[in-house]
Amino acid sequence: MIKLTNNMTKNIVKKFAYALFASTMAFSAWAISLDDAKQQGLVGEMPNGYLGIVVNNAETKSLVDSVNEKRKDIYLNLARKNKITMQQVTALAGQKALEKTQPGHLIQNTAGQWVKK
Repeated sequence: MIKLTNNMTKNIVKKFAYALFASTMAFSAWAISLDDAKQQGLVGEMPNGYLGIVVNNAETKSLVDSVNEKRKDIYLNLARKNKITMQQVTALAGQKALEKTQPGHLIQNTAGQWVKK
């Protein structure tokens, strides 16, 4: 049973990594803006798999809303495809996003504070 669960988790993680890569490619029209926003400390990755606003302004909010809308669609599809909950998908997504965040970029810690990785 444990081996089956581990294999299922590995499969979901692989699918998530592929979907995250695909979503990054979909954001290529404003990838520089997203990267700039991260480098400037305007946005950061949250443990729930979504992008968060650190410095609130209209441009940042628009970017975060767009990114998070696309992420939510990906997460819903992954949950349906793998017959798991949205909460399970976002937990895995958050873990992967925090792991992949570049040093110096902001992440939200468990206390809800923004800290540099």
